[in-house]
Amino acid sequence: MTNIAMIPARMGSQRLQKKNLAPLKGVPLIVHAIRKCREAGVFDRIIVNSEHPDFGPIAQAEGVEFHQRPEELGSNNATSEDFVTEFLKANPCDRVFQVHSIAPLLTTVEVRDFVSAMIETDVDVLLSVVDDQLECLYHDEPVNFTFSEKTNSQDLDPVRKVSWSITGWRSATFLAAKESGGCATYAGRRGVFPVNKMAGHVIKTEEDLRIAEALYDFVHQGGSVEGD
Repeated sequence: MTNIAMIPARMGSQRLQKKNLAPLKGVPLIVHAIRKCREAGVFDRIIVNSEHPDFGPIAQAEGVEFHQRPEELGSNNATSEDFVTEFLKANPCDRVFQVHSIAPLLTTVEVRDFVSAMIETDVDVLLSVVDDQLECLYHDEPVNFTFSEKTNSQDLDPVRKVSWSITGWRSATFLAAKESGGCATYAGRRGVFPVNKMAGHVIKTEEDLRIAEALYDFVHQGGSVEGD
């Protein structure tokens, strides 16, 4: 069974220019993701997926592969399903794990455990989630509590937010759904895997980057690796 780590790295970004190359602790975000996947030791191949050739030498220097997708799949109009489909057709595998460089607070241990969980549960798609055990509303209506009484937070059912820091797909199921016109992202038997709360912190702005910088050592030295 072939398990590939795919690290998407679009060069263009609207709020933080060239964010995949933005330095965090003196190292570009994309390099953090590559090293995390290598250290996890659970992938048969690790491939950076970008429309821009500048990521090729970075991948090579870090000892991993580079896949240059068509330029149009790096635009703001391209969907994740589009570039994942193109990638899977060019890189056949049993499972692909999308590891986002813009979620640098996802830990190596979580990457390793996530891959193991998908293999053991044999699901078609595994979503990383962050559990939030607080009163939550949707359209101003309660989701996990009631207005008729006050419940202690520790007694609430957690609301699970999809973090997208890492996602796993069975390739055959994904491609079959895409070819039939369905939604490939959630196709087949689904599972969820809780990650630490900080893993849901995604880099979109300079402020996001500075927050990650402040929290990086704490998270990666074991200060917050549970989804509690």
